[in-house]
Amino acid sequence: MIKGLAITPPVLGRISIGRVVEKNGIRLPQKDNQFTITSQIQEKDGWLLHPMDEELRKDAPNGKLRTIPVRMLFNDADLNLRAEYTMFDRKSGRPMCVGDGDTCRRLTQSGVQSLPCPGPTLCEFGKGGLCKPYGRLNVKVGDDDDLGTFIFRTTGYNSIRTLAARLSYYQAVSGGLLAYMPLELKLRGKSTTQSRRTPIYYVDLVIKEGFLLQEAVADAREKAKQMKEEGVNQNALDAAATKGFGNALFEYDEDEMSDVAEEFYPSEPPAKMNNPSISMSTFQRGVERDKLKTG
Repeated sequence: MIKGLAITPPVLGRISIGRVVEKNGIRLPQKDNQFTITSQIQEKDGWLLHPMDEELRKDAPNGKLRTIPVRMLFNDADLNLRAEYTMFDRKSGRPMCVGDGDTCRRLTQSGVQSLPCPGPTLCEFGKGGLCKPYGRLNVKVGDDDDLGTFIFRTTGYNSIRTLAARLSYYQAVSGGLLAYMPLELKLRGKSTTQSRRTPIYYVDLVIKEGFLLQEAVADAREKAKQMKEEGVNQNALDAAATKGFGNALFEYDEDEMSDVAEEFYPSEPPAKMNNPSISMSTFQRGVERDKLKTG
């Protein structure tokens, strides 16, 4: 296995609750009140829709896709949803610092260092909105690919907090059979003082419509038993994923970095950083140096 390269679940497409639109020659993210499922192909007019989008939208009320039936790929909740405080370079979208509120891995002139992480509000390095919670949820949609997933990326506290709680709870109540639970992503809306009472939307994870919790757990147990009898080793899959995620200090894909910059830092001038001497060439040298250390 190549050291320094995070081995992440194969991605078949993207799930979003918004899209990027062009206004006056500037590409800006625009929030939506429905899900959109896209392929990994982007043209000048935006991302091409995945066939699953049209298939699920046929049965959606008013054509608004607000629920998506899904299953998890792993039994471990933390493998399905990875979330950390992340400071991105606003131009390239590459992570400069990743932490969990306790410790962080930060790129410095000396390479990647492990440092205390006080969180975004108390961190001098990432203050001013530079550091955000960043979550990646991988889910299985449909039955065409046993190991392929669709990815939902978000910097929203509401989505990350809700998804983390639900995954943890469903893992617990199912006796560790999260990968077999019949679930669905559900779009919810709420208004707050910060949103000036206008609706904001976030992603929730619930038991698939038509199932009670007890029925969903019973279904998971039956499916887990069947898969084990057929020779599928879910525990080994979780172990392989854990090893793959831990194969690099930062989980990022070169292809997704421009999307991160466009979606989460749209058309912003580079913010004045507390350590402006860290250039992108320095970042790359730091990553390469780190690969040599881990190799």
